[in-house]
Amino acid sequence: MSNALFDLAGRTALVTGSTRGLGHSFAEGLAEAGAAIVLNGRDPASVSAAAAALRDKGHSVYEAAFDVTDEAGVEAAFGALDAQGIAIDILVNNAGIQLRKPIVDLSLAEWQKVIDTNLTSAFLVGRETARRMIARGQGGKIVNIGSLTSDLARATVAPYTAAKGGIKLLTKAMTAEWAEQGITVNAIGPGYMITEMTQPLVDTPSFDNWVKQRTPARRWGRPADLVGTVVYLASPASDFVNGQIIYVDGGIMAVL
Repeated sequence: MSNALFDLAGRTALVTGSTRGLGHSFAEGLAEAGAAIVLNGRDPASVSAAAAALRDKGHSVYEAAFDVTDEAGVEAAFGALDAQGIAIDILVNNAGIQLRKPIVDLSLAEWQKVIDTNLTSAFLVGRETARRMIARGQGGKIVNIGSLTSDLARATVAPYTAAKGGIKLLTKAMTAEWAEQGITVNAIGPGYMITEMTQPLVDTPSFDNWVKQRTPARRWGRPADLVGTVVYLASPASDFVNGQIIYVDGGIMAVL
């Protein structure tokens, strides 16, 4: 099999929420496959620091500091990319937050913040990306980041569950409208991954033990475990894969 199937040379990838955590790992993995990277986060200083770290490794990196939940900000950011002649060939909708609280204690503002950050942002950034992909007529790749909660629920994370369930079906809706334009839209459902956001859970013995017992692989996932899947879905190797969610979870979704 030719490595050209997974070669991203000459392509540019925007990864939202990519200054740290899974998003930064996705960005670095795509860069190692040959893509130029557009890093994103709300804080310009954090974006610049993350970009410098990738440039030090020899990668081509652009910076795009904007709030993925702000429609005007998203539109302005894409206008700025247009002005620089930067065309997005690959989008990874990764930005997300978590909030752990029982439904009966949730405020509407808390609910809305999680929905906006995890779901509405994928619509906003995906819409602006697809508009430009369609206008160029060369297709493109969109990868949305879902979760185990795209299919299963767990107590105290209702807005996150609703948002990630929405990501699964937004992926299918995007496919229904854009596949004819040569745009593939797929999702990844990570299992329990060790990141800055989950480190407190890793450090809680009861939860750490539950994850290891619940996961057939008997371990937490690492960001590196996801990189191959995101590169595959961003590459020519997946040109006829559309509207799917691939769970990278050590086997959790396979067992009761």
